[in-house]
Amino acid sequence: MRLIGAEKEPLGIVAIAEALRMANEAELDLVEISPLADPPVCRIMDIGKFKYAESKKLHEAKLKQKQIQIKEIKFRPNTDEGDYNIKLRNLIKFLGEGDKTKVTLRFRGREMAHQEIGMRLIERVRADLENYGVVEQFPKMEGRQMVMVLSPKAKKKEVKADKEVKEVKEVKTDKEVKAAKTVKAVKTVKAVQEE
Repeated sequence: MRLIGAEKEPLGIVAIAEALRMANEAELDLVEISPLADPPVCRIMDIGKFKYAESKKLHEAKLKQKQIQIKEIKFRPNTDEGDYNIKLRNLIKFLGEGDKTKVTLRFRGREMAHQEIGMRLIERVRADLENYGVVEQFPKMEGRQMVMVLSPKAKKKEVKADKEVKEVKEVKTDKEVKAAKTVKAVKTVKAVQEE
């Protein structure tokens, strides 16, 4: 087998018994890295430290991921003004934190006959949240409830980056225009000299 040392230095092709003896002397483990290679590749290492380092890398990668959650707020067609304002404040908070929001309007009994009241309420919510989020899924009926999904608007950093990209493109365009004018001027001078 091909053996790699504890410091990742190649030790050449060694017999299995010799590799095990070297690992025991160093008080480390002999780990088969690539069994399909010819000859198989093994490494002398501390398997406990290796597993710990790998789990730490996975944990850090998981922490760096931004998890978008869907937060749900439930309304009723006859939601009072005070309750409406509290629910609206929560929706604004959720959108500000970067979470998607699901606005659910539940109908009961004879309220199903007056769905236009619910539609007006949903439209009011949409209008009030216009500055904070965009409608991802327009209001639709799902059984006895009307559902609308909102996602947060682009953050200021993203908008600023988009503006910088546009400015760079405009500057490039200005340079191209100047270069084209220079080429045109040179051609004009050559034409005058030839006459």
